[in-house]
Amino acid sequence: MKIPESEHNIASLIDKHHEGQAEVPRSHLGASTLGHPCDRWLWLSFRWAVQPSFPGRILRLFRRGREEEVNIINDLRAIGMDVRKVSSQHRVDFGSHVSGSLDAIIDSGVPEAPKAKHIAEFKTASKKAFDSLVKDGVEKSKPEHFIQMQVYMAGTKIDRALYLTVCKDDDRIHTERVKFDKAVATKAIARGKRIALADRMPEPISSDPSWYQCKFCDAHDFCHQSKTTKHVNCRTCAHATALQDSTWHCARWDAVIPLDTQKEGCESHVLHPDLVPWKRKDGPDEFTAIYEINGVDLANGEGDANVYTSKELLANPAACAGGDPFVAELRQEFDGRVVG
Repeated sequence: MKIPESEHNIASLIDKHHEGQAEVPRSHLGASTLGHPCDRWLWLSFRWAVQPSFPGRILRLFRRGREEEVNIINDLRAIGMDVRKVSSQHRVDFGSHVSGSLDAIIDSGVPEAPKAKHIAEFKTASKKAFDSLVKDGVEKSKPEHFIQMQVYMAGTKIDRALYLTVCKDDDRIHTERVKFDKAVATKAIARGKRIALADRMPEPISSDPSWYQCKFCDAHDFCHQSKTTKHVNCRTCAHATALQDSTWHCARWDAVIPLDTQKEGCESHVLHPDLVPWKRKDGPDEFTAIYEINGVDLANGEGDANVYTSKELLANPAACAGGDPFVAELRQEFDGRVVG
């Protein structure tokens, strides 16, 4: 008789381990994202207002893709390519928070052009995606990857790219050499800077929740249902501004915000008006906002008996606006906070 699996089986425990090791959002607007079709998604992602949460199985797939890069580089070197620089060693930075890291630079040895330098981009793909790539090529099948390479070529002043993808199902290899297109790269970089420095949220690619580019987007709930961020950090705060020198400035404290501080924010956090569905009104001072929730005016800022913190408003806006005397007493007499 087979012993039945429990919810604490080996696979589940491994997945939970990986979920607990999930990385924090990247601090910059990456070159790998500049080909995304939706300005709003890029803005929300850069502002850490929408943060995807992946199950352990998907995180393990990501790990497999990263590990495959080492095998690819070893194979390219084995056939005579001079692969000099890999991702952790070479970064391109365009300013205004737009940057990225290359998988590799090949100094020489690409068979079709043995003396020419190439930037290199390595990917893995499922059979379906791989077959599409073979049929249509990277520019049509994977436009985000195509634009990513164009941006890297602009940043390195190398006019050729080698794109190599391994099929995860059967280990087939697809390669393409891509020429530099200055117009494509310039447009993508300018778009990234515009979005990163924008104080207000761009329009979505579609207002139709069933639109094919929206249906499986990480921002689907935000754009088409809740209109509410789930995250309190400096980048979701109305006091924070992204600057051209790739720093963030806080109006509340009149200071540059260190990266580690950005992740948690401070007690003076005020929700950015584009990241909540409530009507905003002028507050009693420049660092406190008034949000109308269910017909009730609530102050949002540094928490006290009369001012609700951003975490409280996101945890349970109805409770904050409900007028429950017990909640009011806890906040008044015991400095209590709404947590759910």
